[in-house]
Amino acid sequence: MTSHTDTGFQIRNADKTDVHVISLLAHAIWPDTYGNILTALQLHYMLKLFYSEDSLRKQMDEGHHFLLALSNAETVGFASYSHAGKAGVFKVHKLYVHPMLHGHGFGRKLLDRIIKDISPKGANILQLNVNRHNRAINFYEKYGFKKVGEEDIAIGEGYFMNDFVMEKET
Repeated sequence: MTSHTDTGFQIRNADKTDVHVISLLAHAIWPDTYGNILTALQLHYMLKLFYSEDSLRKQMDEGHHFLLALSNAETVGFASYSHAGKAGVFKVHKLYVHPMLHGHGFGRKLLDRIIKDISPKGANILQLNVNRHNRAINFYEKYGFKKVGEEDIAIGEGYFMNDFVMEKET
């Protein structure tokens, strides 16, 4: 990775032509993020389930809006969100930044962009799920999210996502 300064930072909308880069980035990020939380088999299963190019295209078809974070023209992170099906509630489905760039403000800027995008659509609450052992919980709490519940979501093959549900008023 090249040096990443704020001057070359941008966020852009992603579309189906970007599914390959999103998939590649997820495969680069997930082992660092979840390697100490999930078994290697579950990690592989979840990457295939959520980040195959077909799966990403399907998520886009289902109304998930994807954003790419670029630094000096290199894709360094991504996010996705959608309306949650309740009035005023939107959900962040994905928010990932390359581990080498954690602490540089890219995650915060992606969340800022999501809030900017959803505010004109009547958003009152931004919600997300985060694995109960993910170190990103601290990041979300500093951003203003609060834990409002827990969920254990069956995802097939006997695997579960064991998450906190977090919310932030927008």
